[in-house]
Amino acid sequence: MQPELWNYRADVYDQDRTLDVAGYHVEATDGKIGSIDEATYEVGESYLVVDTGPWIFGKKVLLPASTVTQIDPQEKKVYVARTKQEIKDAPEFDETNFREPAYRDRVGEYYGRFPFGGGPGTF
Repeated sequence: MQPELWNYRADVYDQDRTLDVAGYHVEATDGKIGSIDEATYEVGESYLVVDTGPWIFGKKVLLPASTVTQIDPQEKKVYVARTKQEIKDAPEFDETNFREPAYRDRVGEYYGRFPFGGGPGTF
C-alpha cells in the first residue's frame, strides 16, 4: 500500500483539529460527484466513501485522502483533484471489503497513476 496516497495533505487537513466531513458535498475538477457517506482520518489509512447518487446510478466510490485538495467547512464541500471520468473509471466500490488492504492496494494502484496538480490548495 502507498501510505502517502492515504494521507491528507497538511495544508488541507490538520490532524490536531476535529472536523468530520461526512455529509459534505464532493466536487471533482469538473463538477459535483456526490456526498460523503464516511471519512476516516488515520495516518496512512485515510479515505472518503462518496455516494454518487444518480450521477453513477447510486453507486459509491472510494477516494484516497490525498485526492482532497480543499475542505470548505462553511460551504460543506470537499474538493478533489480528479475529474468525474477518472472517478467513474476507478475500481468498483466493494461494500464488504473496502477496508481490506488488498482492495485498497487495487484502488491505490489506480489513483497512484495520476499526477496531482492545478490551482490553489492543490498538489
